[in-house]
Formats: sequence, structure tokens, C-alpha cells
Amino acid sequence: MDLSNFEVDNSVSCRLSSSIPDACRTEDCCLGIDEAGRGPVLGPMVYGICFCPVSRKEDLKNLKVADSKTLTEAERENLFLKLDEVKGFIGWALQILSPNTISTSMLQRAKYNLNALSHDAAIGLVQYALDSGVQLKEVFVDTVGPAEKYQEKLSQRFPGVEVTVRPKADSLFPIVSAASICAKVARDHAVKSWKFAEDLGDVDTDYGSGYPNDPKTKSWLLKYLDPVFGYPQFVRFSWSTAQTLMDSKAVAVHWDDDEEDGEKAAARKNNTSMLSYFSREKPSEVSQSRDTHRFFTERKLQSINTL
Repeated sequence: MDLSNFEVDNSVSCRLSSSIPDACRTEDCCLGIDEAGRGPVLGPMVYGICFCPVSRKEDLKNLKVADSKTLTEAERENLFLKLDEVKGFIGWALQILSPNTISTSMLQRAKYNLNALSHDAAIGLVQYALDSGVQLKEVFVDTVGPAEKYQEKLSQRFPGVEVTVRPKADSLFPIVSAASICAKVARDHAVKSWKFAEDLGDVDTDYGSGYPNDPKTKSWLLKYLDPVFGYPQFVRFSWSTAQTLMDSKAVAVHWDDDEEDGEKAAARKNNTSMLSYFSREKPSEVSQSRDTHRFFTERKLQSINTL
């Protein structure tokens, strides 16, 4: 699977897709939706759709697709190749949600939680299929949140399309299983070939499953926690696991507010105020010459004395 478009800038989300089969533009089609990587603290979450003519459901079933979680990595890769080879009647599309997109969305002032992010990714992919000319008649979805409410939401958004939302839909409907395989293969590739924008040297890629309760993942998070700037963009810093480690291991920072003079509060806590960075005269402890941190050079930020 070619993820080069995503790898150009893996700090933002990206859509990838196959060509649209001619048969899908002229025949009634079914479409399945599933995701991979909802729970891990590392790497992207990938939403996938797969679609084919209703008349070819049996042909899809004959490919022996199954829930991606029940398959080995080699089996998933082999099945994705099979799906990609039958371009005459099967199409697919993916929305790769970067860790940075997920975390900034969840922590922005107007809260945008993971369920809402997931719903919007799924809706965007269905709309993409419709805009591409796919004659959608049936949509099958693995639920996120209460199935009945999600089904009603999708039915209202796409009138004229028969929507079915079920728990474990990836094990009930072959078209959802196919979408599950596409999403999981994409996430596996993205995680394995992740290009770190940060200068971390020779990165240890033995980060385990990426799930918060995995000891290897926890060890990796501790190893690559910068005490000032936190984690590389490979990490979903909005996850409680990452936040807990930052709270306990990172440098304490006093954030100035209106309740108390910032400089005095910082001094009382034996900290340097954030405002001191912008002052004309630097505190003695930070006045010595040193290289500017990459956080500032990457963003082309510098301190100025006058406007």
C-alpha cells in the first residue's frame, strides 16, 4: 500500500483511494465502513470504506474476507492485495487521521471528542463515494457509540440509502470486513514506516502494540518524553496515559493568569515565568548563549525587543 501522500506531512490527515470501478457507477452498490487504531496512544487512526455492486456480494464473500482482528498481518496483506486486484468491481477509500489531528481536536477549546471525529470521518468517506458517482443503496457500519442513534444520524444525512449500524459489523458483513482489512493494513504500514519530523536520532521502533496498557509502549513513552516539549507527533498527547507521564516526569510550568501577577507567582514557586522569554533582559539563568530549541527554529520563531 502506497502511503507516500500521507508521509509527505504526517502531522495532518490524508485521504487515499483506489480508482472507482465502472460497475459501481452504473449498478446499485453496498458499502462497508470500519476503522483501525481507535484505542492506541501511538500512531494514526484510519477509517476505511469498501464498496461493490450488490450483485457481486457473493464474489466478495468468495475472497474469504474476515474481521481484520482475527487475521495475521500476512493474511491481511494478502487479502488487501486480492481486494486491490479486483478493481473491476471493488473500490476502497481511506481517511488517515494523524495523531496530531486527533489530539488537537480533542483538546481544542470547543471540544471535539473521538466519537464526533469518528462520525465525521465516516460521513466524509460516504460522501466521497457518492460524489465519485458510486450508486449507493446499502451502507453497513461498525458502530461507534449507541448503534440506534448512529444509524438514525447516518440515515438522516444520506436519505435514500439503507443504513445498517451494528456492533461487530466487521464479523457480520463481508463488505465491512473488507473495509476493516483496508484500514488495518494502512495503519500497520503508517506505524511501521513512520517518519519522525523531530530530530530523535536512531529511534527505537520496538514500541509494542501502541496500546496504553502495553509495557513496551509505556517504556517507549518514557524514553521519548522531552521534559520541556513533550512528545513527538507520533504520540496522541491527549490520551490520559501520555498526560499522566507528562504531569509526573516533565518540567513544571507556571502559566500566568489574571488572578496573580505572573512574575511574582513564578518567583514564589521558584520557577521562571513564561513571560520572561519575551522580556528585554533575560533572567541570569537563561542569559547564557545556547542553541535555540528546534521547537522555535522549525516554526521560525524568534524573540524581538521592538515592533
